[in-house]
Amino acid sequence: MSETAEREVGRSRPRKEDARLLTGQTNWTDNISVGGLLHLAILRSPMAHAHIDRVDVTPALERPGVVAAFSGSDLADGMGSLPCAWPVTEDIVLPDHPPIAVDEVRYAGDPVAVVVARDRYAAADALEAIEVDYTPLPPVLDLEAALTENSPLVHSDKGTNRSYLWPLKTGEDFDAVRRRAEVTLKRRYVHQRLIANAMEPRGVVVTPLAASGEYTLYSSTQIPHILRIMLAVVTGIPEHKLRVIAPDVGGGFGSKLQVYGEEAIALTIARRLGRPVKWTESRSEGYLATHHGRGMIQDIEIAANRDGELLGLKADLLVDMGAYLMLVTPGIPILGAFMYPGIYKMGSYELNVTGVFTTKTPTDAYRGAGRPEATYAIERVMDELAIELGLDPVELRRRNWIGHEEFPYTTIAGLTYDSGNYEAATEKALALFDYDKLRAEQADRNRRGDSVRLGIGVSTYTEMCGLAPSRVLRDLRYGAGGWEAASIRVLPTGKVEVVTGTSPHGQGHVTCWSQIAADVLGVPFEDVQVVHGDTRAAPQGMDTYGSRSLVVGGTAIHQAARKVVNKARKVAAHLLEASEQDLEFTDGVFSVKGSPDARKTLQELAFETFSSHDLPDGMEPTINAGHVTDPDDFSYPHGTHLCAVEVDTETGRTHIRSYVCVDDVGKVINPMIVEGQVHGGLAQGIAQALYEEAVYDDQGNLVSGTMADYLVPSAPDLPEFVTDRTETPSTTNPLGVKGVGEAGTIASTPAVVNAVVDALRPLGVTEVRMPCTPERVWRAIEEASA
Repeated sequence: MSETAEREVGRSRPRKEDARLLTGQTNWTDNISVGGLLHLAILRSPMAHAHIDRVDVTPALERPGVVAAFSGSDLADGMGSLPCAWPVTEDIVLPDHPPIAVDEVRYAGDPVAVVVARDRYAAADALEAIEVDYTPLPPVLDLEAALTENSPLVHSDKGTNRSYLWPLKTGEDFDAVRRRAEVTLKRRYVHQRLIANAMEPRGVVVTPLAASGEYTLYSSTQIPHILRIMLAVVTGIPEHKLRVIAPDVGGGFGSKLQVYGEEAIALTIARRLGRPVKWTESRSEGYLATHHGRGMIQDIEIAANRDGELLGLKADLLVDMGAYLMLVTPGIPILGAFMYPGIYKMGSYELNVTGVFTTKTPTDAYRGAGRPEATYAIERVMDELAIELGLDPVELRRRNWIGHEEFPYTTIAGLTYDSGNYEAATEKALALFDYDKLRAEQADRNRRGDSVRLGIGVSTYTEMCGLAPSRVLRDLRYGAGGWEAASIRVLPTGKVEVVTGTSPHGQGHVTCWSQIAADVLGVPFEDVQVVHGDTRAAPQGMDTYGSRSLVVGGTAIHQAARKVVNKARKVAAHLLEASEQDLEFTDGVFSVKGSPDARKTLQELAFETFSSHDLPDGMEPTINAGHVTDPDDFSYPHGTHLCAVEVDTETGRTHIRSYVCVDDVGKVINPMIVEGQVHGGLAQGIAQALYEEAVYDDQGNLVSGTMADYLVPSAPDLPEFVTDRTETPSTTNPLGVKGVGEAGTIASTPAVVNAVVDALRPLGVTEVRMPCTPERVWRAIEEASA
């Protein structure tokens, strides 16, 4: 590209996707309607744990508009167990997971029966006619109690509520480090369960083609390619007879990284009836049935010397699996296992992860997936250590982080961070935050005994993302690879189609992929169309999760586009009667060095290959190309987040006064989209710190099952964010990019909680359990004063 032409990469392009979204010209799953469509409604268990004595669907058949009704036993022959693709240990306890319960329900919301009707309202109304008899069984709710000898069992045939124990030990023995350390601290941190609140609830539509035994399944999913494979296994429908389409998908946050029972049920009923069917989740139904996130107890021990030098870290985790192991449930804490040391140097690290079954909704991926939990633990305990040592929290971090001159750096957990500059990000953040001035104000308020206290929270984080290296995933016992595929089609008129295996649900893939392809090919941004989310149109892909789309999928597009240029170069050299080495390629034009009038545009070459009248001997008539990439390593974004809160000690109310973050996500494709990703991530991380929690009563009933009870923050609940960036390009991919989709969520939660505790520490408060609601803050103050 010439110096006069503006590169697409690095421009804040408005998103191509937004015009359709804002004008309602979208194709959500629930918008899809076909002739003869039937609607499903699912009866769910009101009990957390019970034996099913009887299910009688006959009364529902008498209701107006009802076409069919099925119990779990009626559908059992057509479906196998839902898959778990990540059995993290060889001896993991892996119970069967029927898409619809047959003999026993194991969480409130477990499917029990299905009604099929001509409209959704008739189907929903008929559910109340179904008769079910249960024999209650004791619920299993507390993680520690679940592991005791006399605990009731979630799966009685397994003999235990422990799913697995996954250990990791590196460096010097931690017991030896503890003995010689001058300071050791132990802390317990609890991560509450969280519920994803995607703008679009889940939905499924299945259309059968009876004559050929083919099925098209539309789903609001993040993983159309993985879903296709897994549903073929669950239902026995041959994979080549099953097409999966993710149309417009209104958010996911990990909750749609799943193979759900409703998808298998809809496919099985469509096959049985030979009719198209639709199921759309209600919001309250989703709170019960869509998998939850987090749910973890962390016992953390850190060892250091009096000068602040870190010596070692030990973490014991109890992780709530819920009632079943879903697609990647056991692997979520393993994703964070390598991140507990964070950005710090130390000589010893020990981790033990114990997965525990409970009679609650299963857990699985939620934005950040294991990394937020790890960052929370290390950043919270670093603040506690700073207080113990009488050091400023930023100073303690400075004394222990990896210096910019030390990259690439292999951490005590065994990861090799390829690039970073923690010093630069922190200094920029401190300046934007006016850190010293706020500390002075805080000291003044504390001296005056102000009823509204000021707290300052620090979080300096890194994360592993771009989930990809297939050999690493193999070593972690993950059931699939991490590669990604893309292809570039240059049409005869010179327009470009980018076919991607990633599947967007709000990230801006169409815009960013167009920018990447336009720069490499030298074509206008507007001339690029992106094809995605359809296993027939884009047959290869590993889909979207773990901040992998740009790092892996974007790299595949970049490499495929370079292959197009190389193929076009051969045609251009032939037509211009020049050697390939004598050709320059600038702004989509091949020209002969020293003879600028001898030129061919990429568009001209596309038509030449279409006509194929004069091609080099032996060359196929196309310049289209594809590429499958499998990176050698993860990418490691990092940054510094600073939060100032004001806490009213009389009411417990916490107000975020200012929030500054400086992130380093490597090269930036579209700054506007990066800003949007950071803002969204901050909202979710702050929500865990202050607002959101899935609460169960002592019988295992979800009592925060609506938006009236589960507090999702809106814009007025959040501060104005001050965001900025530093840039250390990744060395593990040709674009130099790192992930950004989860960064805000990972970094913000400890920053906020550190600020809350910092505000209350002069009053004797050392811990406030998340979410730091006004009641919890007030009670913490009262207990400390007592």
